[in-house]
Order: sequence, then C-alpha cells, then structure tokens
Amino acid sequence: MIKKVFEKLISNVNDFNDEELKYLNPFIKDGIVVKNEDGNLELSSKYKVCLVKVEKNFVVLEDLISEHKNIKIEFDNLNGAYDGDLVLAKRIFNPRSRIKANIIKILDGKKDDILVYIKQNSFYTVKENIKLDNKGASKYEEGEVLLVQNKSLDLIKSIGNINDAKIDEFISLYLYQEEYRLQKPLEVKAKMDDSKERVDLRDLAFCTIDPNSAKDHDDAIYYDVDEEVLYVAIADVSYFVKEGSQLDKQAFLKSTSIYLPGKVLPMLPNELSEDMCSLKEGVDRYSYVFKIYLDLENKSVKKSQLFEAIINSHKKFSYGRIDRVLEGKLDQYTQGDKEIFDYILPLYEVTKSFRANRLKKGYDFRTIEIRQKLKNFKIQGVEIETSTASHQLVEECMLLANIEASKKVNTVGIYRIHEEPPFKAIARLVDEVNLLGVKVKLQSDVHDTITHIQECAKKTMLSKEIDELIIQSQTQAKYYSKNAGHFGLGFSSYSHFTSPIRRYSDLVLHRMLKSKQTPADIDDICNHISLNERKVNQLVWDYEDRKYARWANDNIGLEIKVKVIDSEKSRAVCYEKMNGLKVTMENYRGQNLFTKLRVIIKEVDLISKQIIATIRY
Repeated sequence: MIKKVFEKLISNVNDFNDEELKYLNPFIKDGIVVKNEDGNLELSSKYKVCLVKVEKNFVVLEDLISEHKNIKIEFDNLNGAYDGDLVLAKRIFNPRSRIKANIIKILDGKKDDILVYIKQNSFYTVKENIKLDNKGASKYEEGEVLLVQNKSLDLIKSIGNINDAKIDEFISLYLYQEEYRLQKPLEVKAKMDDSKERVDLRDLAFCTIDPNSAKDHDDAIYYDVDEEVLYVAIADVSYFVKEGSQLDKQAFLKSTSIYLPGKVLPMLPNELSEDMCSLKEGVDRYSYVFKIYLDLENKSVKKSQLFEAIINSHKKFSYGRIDRVLEGKLDQYTQGDKEIFDYILPLYEVTKSFRANRLKKGYDFRTIEIRQKLKNFKIQGVEIETSTASHQLVEECMLLANIEASKKVNTVGIYRIHEEPPFKAIARLVDEVNLLGVKVKLQSDVHDTITHIQECAKKTMLSKEIDELIIQSQTQAKYYSKNAGHFGLGFSSYSHFTSPIRRYSDLVLHRMLKSKQTPADIDDICNHISLNERKVNQLVWDYEDRKYARWANDNIGLEIKVKVIDSEKSRAVCYEKMNGLKVTMENYRGQNLFTKLRVIIKEVDLISKQIIATIRY
C-alpha cells in the first residue's frame, strides 16, 4: 500500500481512500506532503520518495515514476537503508547544480535480515561492503558469513566461512532474493488422465536432441520427408500446472529455471520437470504439437496446425551424437536409430537452407558458451561450447514453432520482442570498430551497417571481438504484450513457445493458445518475467565469478593470458586455460581494447570477487 500511495501522490492522482489518508496525515503535519494551488495533495519539492538500488560503487535512488529523475548517492548517505527499501529522502542544496539527497526515513524495509561477514572483528555487509557498528562481532571467526537481523544484528543463522566454497550458492541466491528456491519444493501428484481425446502420434519416430547432461526434455522433433511436414512436439506443461494453483503461483514467482555450473534449480518441481513433463525416451507423454507444412522452394511455411497430442519419443540423442551423424559417422546404431537418421539428414539440409534465408534479415553472431566444470564446489576446468550443426538444426526447428505460435496469438499476447538499437548506439559502435583499425562506415540503415561491419571484420583477426561489440550495442530482448518484432532474428513476429518446463512465458503462451483468452494482467506478467530473467542472469554471473575468484585465490602468482575488455575500468578477461575469468589490472597503461597481455594474479577478495592482477611488461 505504501508505495501505491506515494505513486498516486507523485502522479497527481488524489483519489485517496480513508486508510491512505490516515497514513498520509503524519507527513502532512510535518510539511512533507502539502496542498497545491488546486487544493490537491502533493509531495513537497524538498523531498523525494524512491527505491534504493545498490550498485557496485554507489547507490541509486530510483524515482517511482521516471528513471530520468534518479539520484546517485554515496554509501555514507544510506542511513540504515538497504537494497530494495522504499525510502524518504531530503534534497540537499548543491551550488554545483548536481542534485544530492540524504535518506531520512525508511518507509518500507524489504528485508528483516541481512547477510554479513566478519572482518577484523567487525560486521561488514556482503553486498555493499559497509561496516556496521556492533560489539558482538568479536565472538565470531574471521571470514564467517552470517545471516543477522536487520536492525539488532542478532544472529539468525550461520552460513559458513567465506573460505568454504560450499557457501557460494547461498550467497548468490540471497543477494538476488532467490534463496527461497532452496526450500522444500511443493508436493506434486501428476497423472496423465486427460478425458479429452488427444491426437495419437506415438507411432511417429520422434526424437529429442539435447546436451548430454539434460534431464528436462522440453521438445522433440519428427520430419515427414515425403510430405515435407515438420512436427515440433513440446511438453504439455499447462495440462499439469493449472492457472491460479499454488504450483502456478510459485512458477510465476520463479519465472525461469536457474542453470548453475553442474546444477539446475528448476522452475517446476522435479516430479514435473524431470518426469511427467519431460519427453523421455520410450515413455508416453502429453505434448502440444505444431504440424508445420514447409514450402522448401520458397523457404517458408505454407500453413501450420496446433493440437494436443500424445507422443512417445523413440530416442534420446546428444548434440555430439547427431553432429557425428551429420558428418556421416553413424557409429553403432539400431534399426530404430536408422529410421530417425533417415529423416534427420534431409531435415538438416532443409534447416540449413531456411537458416541461410533467415540470415538475410537476421544476424549470425559467433558467440560461445563457457561452461565451468566443478569438483568439490571448485573449478576443475572450463569447457567452450560453440554452436554446431546439430545445435543449428534444433534451433531452426524451434524458431519455426515460435514464429507460428506468435501468429496464432491475439492482438494482445505475450511476444518476445527485440527493438532496433538507436542510431546513437550504432554510431558509437562504428567509432569503436574504427579505433580497432577496422575501417567501417555508417550505411543507409542499421541492418546494413551491422552486416557491413561483420563483412569487414572477416578480413581481420578480430571477428569474434567485433561480434561482442555488436552484441553490446543491441537493446535487450524482453517480453511484451504487443508485437514489436524481433530485430536480431529478423522476424516481424516472434514468441517463446518451446520451453514451458523452464520458462513461465511459454507456459502462459500455451494457455492463451488453448483458451483463446489473454490474461487481464498480461502487462504485469510480461514485466515481471522480463525483470526476473535479467536478475537470474546476473545471479548466475555472480555465482560463476565467485568460482573464478576461488580458483584465482588458489593460484596467486600464476601467469595467465588476458585481453582488455574495458579500458576505462582497467579490466581484462582470460582467453586461455581459465576462459572467462576477469581481472582488474593495477598497472594498466591505457592499452587498446582487446589488446592481449600476460598478467600475474596478485590478490583476490573472495567477498567482492575482485581479482587484482599485474601486467607483465
């Protein structure tokens, strides 16, 4: 209620009920809320009500209405507030024109607890690294990580010592308000007891193609070579997760599965994600199926049908196995395997041609995935995963299903949109590429400029690095209730349909396609899952950086190869042996972006994850 009251006040909406007016009375008495010339209540210009957002080196007071009115403050001005708190701040006159403010009251504290660690007999907050005055800290060991009460700092729970790698998971989950995922999951009693008659596709030789370690199989494919018809079967999660149920509310809260190195924190309980909703080999499973009639000559879709079905995946393949098949190396195989290979090979040729056609409008970025391999909660090594032929085959099939799903949604639906980057970002991109010695120019539009940059980059040794710059220049994809197209993929309409086990957006879309109804709160749903997607990405990066920091701490004095990725912050990333590890260089002398250097690991802070290195000149 508190936030809503002040949002009304700032927006000049004066339809306050009795309870809201009662809450505002003390602020009126103190002159914080005043009456304007029209007799309406408003916030005095001396004050500001805002949300606290803690960044790495500063704090942002986020305006409730406009991000353009945000104010930066120092940690010293927090006055007991923490990340996520709703606060009242008083503006400070500053003759140098930059607006400043001090927090004078916490209106709504989000957390009753706070994560701290012990350093030199004092409490320090883990996230902000702020020292807290408390004599009781002396009874704890150096490096101990504790959950304490927000105000009294009384102990709630001891998490462990920062030197113990086991605690990284809890720290990352706590810092991003996701620690509830460690609680016991809801009990599920799922049965395949649909009274409606489903289309029986169990005789079709569907297969799944996933990473070796996958336990949740969202999608299976089958291709009818003679009829030129592609079947994309997706786990029918909406049958088991009913809208408004406790299970649904928890799935909405999570909105996505979290994939940590060597571990998955699923959006749905394991009974669903790894069993009843997973299209496992040799088991009957409910699915939601797209039957897509392809026009091979024009590289397009003639028409598509969507229906509820029952399938039985005939085989589970890894990406590696299918890559070997596409190379003509069939290994040992059964007659059932051969039946699948007989359509996988021609399907690959079809998807290759569709992909080539798609890339006339979309983009082909040379991205890689770095996978940390852990043992005893510490890094044993990293693996580089690149997009192979089998990945691209599956990707094109899923893209076709996602496009067809977006076409069947109402005018207001749930779309995955990616807006064209602004001219300013592209102009800056051109400048950055030119600074690297690759001569490029702005073209007639954004698409032509990007493809021109990529073509020029191919003639250099910097193709991968320039692709990174192009990706950084893009706007962020998000979920939206109205169709705005997907610039990066080159699609006029696009939705997420193919991963309802791990993405709430897909689950919502399935329900909409079945019911032909759009949820009344679709805008809130889109906003929530978009924000949560970003937060989970940051959580995973935080966790991985903690693992890198531990490896670096065990390898003080080691020389590693890095390339500069941020010339302003003296940052570089390791590109050999421990790919992805980032360092801050203490003796950086302004070397150009992507310059390759040898550095020696000097010191590590396990709490902040900062790795300090010295360039070896």
